[in-house]
Amino acid sequence: MKKAFFLFLFAVFVTRIVGQTFTQFISHLKSLPEPQRQAVADSFMNSGHAFPFIEDDTVVHFVYNAPAQSMAMAGDATSWNPDKIFTNISGSTFWYYTTSYEADARLDYKFVINGSNWILDPKNQNTCIGGYGPNSELKMPAYIVPPEISYYDTIPHGIIRDTTFHSSNLGNSRQVRIYLPPGYPSGSEEYPVILFHDGLEYIGLCKANNILDYLIAEHLISPVVAVFVPPVDRTAEYAGSKIDLFTDFIISELMPVIDARYKTSKNPSKRAMAGASDGGNISLYIGMKHPEQFGKISAQSSDVQTVISTTFSTGPKLDLTLYIDIGTYDIDILIPMVHDFRDILQTKGYNYQFQEWHEGHSWGNWKGHVRLPLIQFFPYTSGLNETPQHQDFRLGPTQPNPFHGRTMIPFSAPIGSKIEVTLVDMAGRTVETIYSGSVSTKDNVIEYHHKKPAGQYILTLKNDEEIKRTQVIQAF
Repeated sequence: MKKAFFLFLFAVFVTRIVGQTFTQFISHLKSLPEPQRQAVADSFMNSGHAFPFIEDDTVVHFVYNAPAQSMAMAGDATSWNPDKIFTNISGSTFWYYTTSYEADARLDYKFVINGSNWILDPKNQNTCIGGYGPNSELKMPAYIVPPEISYYDTIPHGIIRDTTFHSSNLGNSRQVRIYLPPGYPSGSEEYPVILFHDGLEYIGLCKANNILDYLIAEHLISPVVAVFVPPVDRTAEYAGSKIDLFTDFIISELMPVIDARYKTSKNPSKRAMAGASDGGNISLYIGMKHPEQFGKISAQSSDVQTVISTTFSTGPKLDLTLYIDIGTYDIDILIPMVHDFRDILQTKGYNYQFQEWHEGHSWGNWKGHVRLPLIQFFPYTSGLNETPQHQDFRLGPTQPNPFHGRTMIPFSAPIGSKIEVTLVDMAGRTVETIYSGSVSTKDNVIEYHHKKPAGQYILTLKNDEEIKRTQVIQAF
């Protein structure tokens, strides 16, 4: 009888804990005599809450319940400085730190015990692999996990071939990995190609092969060949004294061999280059030097050296399409660089996409958004080579994008053709048909009023021959 009564009281106590705000819990904990505090703190930690403890979509409470002399948090939001100091409840081993982030933020972090012991958050099961190992991962309530980063048994998969490539220009060798899409080779058509700098990390940490498989299977991009190239002397090759030698290696040594061995398009409008951080810098640099070789450039969280911004600003407009992004919690020096570069692209009239994410300088960020330049550069078509009539079938870019409530959707289609403009969520589900019918003019514009929830969507233009054009848009 006494045992049953005790269990009843414990259940009532836990229910009250679960229903409390964190501030109410802390006030209650502090009001207790010190000898009672540890038991109550332990009950809170075991009461079924998810940790970190999130309230009102934006308020985050990091908690730790174990002996320590000091506690701090470091991560994307602190530039990895352990300067977010926890408060200890005296008489207990309970520590907490409260802050706030945007509702759709995603951030890497670690706890720092006694100033030197860096550990994962023991109460958070979500982790993300970074360049220096695993970190705890904070996913705020409005953050959507991209479906393409996972591996699916049910879809076709490409294959990866490995080769060791020697550079006479640089006097070194490196492993190069080549992704061939499902069904390669198909007929006589040449495939679009994308080259990834930091290539081994784009496979190992970014899961780029999973992403390519998914986007191809879901008809979000056309099949592409991907070339993953690692650095040997990263800083010098990507942003230092060997940058021109590395450029010559890519243009004069590596790509001629790739083009000879594989069915890759030589058309610069079907050749892209991608990288993150300094890898974004070398992507921009090679695109600037050789737009006749690579016509599409993606630079995630990129360094943008002065020679690049000056050339784009003062030189003639280059025949390039670009994707650039930055994190709200990125490296401090990079944020104004990327913003300034975006302004240059806007002023010069470049075809570009710019995104800013509530994330940091991390592979978790880049992995979650690499689909965007892929969809922008290689929109799905039913065939690799299309007739001139199909080449006149174009979508966008929408203006503005991102947008609030209203945006303009330009598209071109042959007069009399039947077309359909749809809005698709990032899981591939159609959420709205914006227009369906015939067109009486070649060039058209739809004024679109968005009434769906805020977020990322894929805008799709399709004709009656199942030729598709796609573009990612952001509503907020």
